[in-house]
Amino acid sequence: MQPFEVRPKDEYILVIDDTPPNLHLLIAMLTRRGYATRGVSDGLVALSEIPTNIPDLVLLDINMPSIDGFEVCQQLKANELTREIPVIFISARDEVIDKVQAFEMGGVDYITKPFQIAEVLARIENQLTLQRLKRKLQEQNEQLKQEINQRIIAETMLQEANEKLGRLVNIDGLTQLANRRCFDQYLEQEWQRLAREQMPLSLIMCDIDFFKNYNDTYGHIAGDDCLRKVSFLIKQSVHRPADLTARYGGEEFVIVLPNTDIEGAIAIAEVIREQLLKLALPHDDSKVSEFVTLSMGITSIIPIVDSQPSVLLTSADYALYQAKELGRNQTYTIG
Repeated sequence: MQPFEVRPKDEYILVIDDTPPNLHLLIAMLTRRGYATRGVSDGLVALSEIPTNIPDLVLLDINMPSIDGFEVCQQLKANELTREIPVIFISARDEVIDKVQAFEMGGVDYITKPFQIAEVLARIENQLTLQRLKRKLQEQNEQLKQEINQRIIAETMLQEANEKLGRLVNIDGLTQLANRRCFDQYLEQEWQRLAREQMPLSLIMCDIDFFKNYNDTYGHIAGDDCLRKVSFLIKQSVHRPADLTARYGGEEFVIVLPNTDIEGAIAIAEVIREQLLKLALPHDDSKVSEFVTLSMGITSIIPIVDSQPSVLLTSADYALYQAKELGRNQTYTIG
């Protein structure tokens, strides 16, 4: 026998019968069997008591004064608090119509008087076993729900952690722009996509002018702060979700502009230049301005299938080199 089939000592059976000999016999029989048992001879009294002390099973006579067993059962089944209590009718009425009505009212079994003690006990034990199994199933379902909820919470936390890790892997810690790894992957992705669609891809490569002098003059902490401010400005200058701003290395930045021709890239570079001028970050050791400035190289191309994005990178790098060679604090365009 499984552990859950062992009968709990506190199982409580309520006997409702207005015939004293039957009531006393049933109580004595059930008590000897180890059940907690109470007898009531009036249906209305039983209905008033049951909600405060809910039995595990009800043995119910049909013929009683004031209210019959059918009405008692019907009211028990209509009450959310008591509707799950199994009701076994035990009656001298042996007509089929009575048995049908008993089951229609919600009874789970029907015993005819005069009853056999062994039969009554067997039918009671059968219903209580079903109740135990039902409670066990409910407990298992509840435990399963809790385990599912815990798993959902764990999976959600894991997903959030993975997303956070993914962001950390792709984000430059100092500037909060995309890092070089993210830039390389995104450029390759957009290069292949636009090669298929035969649409332009533009790239802006920019470098803070005389940044080594800035660090030497103001210190590396101030230099990091300068990088953060310039990074934020660059990021705020592009607005489309597809545009990517990244730290390419040191004081060098790149902006990937899918579906953007050379005129569109030049317009964005001018916005960056104007905003940086308004920011007016002091740079006393710059050889081109009293403020922090950028040199920018711009290039644009329609990618070709089976070609490599290094073509675009090389062109942008050369354009940046030309901007520096021509005196810095300016933009040089190829494309």
